[in-house]
Amino acid sequence: MERREFVRTGLLGAVAAGFGPASTPLKGNINHSVCKWCYPDLTVEELAQAAATMGIKSVELLHPEEWPVLNKYNLTCALPFGPVIDGKRRIPDGFNDPTNHEWLIPMFNERIAQVAEAGYPSVICFSGNRRGMDDETGLENCVAGLKHIIPTAERMGVTVCMELLNSRVDHAAYMCDRTSWGVELCDRVNSDRFKLLYDIYHMQIMEGDVIRTIREFHPYIGHYHTGGNPGRNEIDDSQELNYPAIMRAIVESGYTGFVGQEFVPSRTPLISLREAVHTCDV
Repeated sequence: MERREFVRTGLLGAVAAGFGPASTPLKGNINHSVCKWCYPDLTVEELAQAAATMGIKSVELLHPEEWPVLNKYNLTCALPFGPVIDGKRRIPDGFNDPTNHEWLIPMFNERIAQVAEAGYPSVICFSGNRRGMDDETGLENCVAGLKHIIPTAERMGVTVCMELLNSRVDHAAYMCDRTSWGVELCDRVNSDRFKLLYDIYHMQIMEGDVIRTIREFHPYIGHYHTGGNPGRNEIDDSQELNYPAIMRAIVESGYTGFVGQEFVPSRTPLISLREAVHTCDV
């Protein structure tokens, strides 16, 4: 049986037959979400069906044309994609480069309106790569661009979340690669509708000290992503992060947003997802 067909029949059947968490209800302290790109062998509908069975409330990092299927399963998209060019995310080309503002600003204003109309809470954005740029210039350029989209976000009730990514392993030269830089940008933008996407995997690589960072800077964080380190693998005991302790810190901070599972399964994908959700369900 081809891998794709096995995923479609075997895994979805297994979840429906009792491998999902129906017998172990979720506690309700964490709003669980899952990132679609980690499951390339599942369609959006297949992942949405499985997620709903597991008690997951959101499938995220989707494009607008993919959103309608979520309604069938009473799911939201906690963090949709921002605008794309030629069908691709432009992570290296962000708000830190003024030459990108000409296309970023109108496209983001349009995307924010789409997100608001769909009733979703947030949208992702990126700083862009350094390309020799110093921190201060990057901050100034980001503020100059973001000031043209944040009023739209404020008016429509959508939070723009800039992702913190590591520049050591996965995204060389990415500028928003430290919590301190992202917090400074948030302070300069000075809006409740601009926050950080704190990716636990990425910040473990760059900084470590995850729980203390969450406790100190939680007001600046609008969304969380998981991932085992090293390798963005399973979040089980094969990696170095203590996810139950991290999730307890998130809950204790008063956070009421979503936590998106963004690890890449190395075992049976939906079984791994179910186990990860329960690991994080504190």
